[in-house]
Amino acid sequence: MHLRLGCQLELRCEVPTPVLALVHPHTSLLSELLAPELVQLEPDRTIEVLSDQGGNRWCRLMAPSGLTRFSFATTIACSDRTDPVLPSAPQCPIQALPIDTYRFLNASSYCDTESMMAMAWDTFAGIPRGWALVQAICDWVHGQIRFDYEAVRPQKTASHTLADGAGVCRDFAHLAISLCRCLNIPARYCTGYLGYTGIAVGEAPIDFSAWFEAFLGDRWYVFDARHNIPRCGRVLIARGRDAADVPFLRSFGEHRLISLEVITEQISAAGASVASECLVT
Repeated sequence: MHLRLGCQLELRCEVPTPVLALVHPHTSLLSELLAPELVQLEPDRTIEVLSDQGGNRWCRLMAPSGLTRFSFATTIACSDRTDPVLPSAPQCPIQALPIDTYRFLNASSYCDTESMMAMAWDTFAGIPRGWALVQAICDWVHGQIRFDYEAVRPQKTASHTLADGAGVCRDFAHLAISLCRCLNIPARYCTGYLGYTGIAVGEAPIDFSAWFEAFLGDRWYVFDARHNIPRCGRVLIARGRDAADVPFLRSFGEHRLISLEVITEQISAAGASVASECLVT
């Protein structure tokens, strides 16, 4: 399938402020782009797109005092297959984990594992290790937490989400990640584009989406406690320990987000062909 994706936002700063925007598809998806990545700024100014060690691509700019309008757009080819499901995937023993996965067992800003450790072991004690355990965690989180935009709080941790019984996609991900880490399964946070591709169109506006990846056997697998069904049309932007590592907008000074619109829509092959004719290589 072919997806048109991007975003438009407005922010206001009282003084010139350095800003990082995380909206470009992940480095691993560059070969799938069908059109140029177009970034527009008002007022016009210099931008840089820089990749970190994890392949996350940051757009760096200096926002002036006053209003800044920022937009990003591109077209990408995306598999129409849903997330892989492999019930036989085993849990990797702690002593056999790749060294770079251990940091995804630690507590992080929004994943306060210490406060959830006893509950995690009590709740999931009888579940077989491996895929079945991660899926049981997703089932449990999906059943415990109500999706509610009104429940958003900037500093909301996994334990806060559990206490509230409500949250948005990133809160579902943080809670599931925390439970996985409590049970010795490395888990990392993912942010990206995921609209209504493959499911009925809902009333809520499209936003940046969050899911997570769990390390089982010898690789990472996608899980999504918010939707809790295999989905197609995911476009990864970034991975981190939690949302604190990969915010879509980070300013090094005070700013106010005035508006945000996220675009993720499936287009025809003909539309993608037109886009590909304009691709800059």
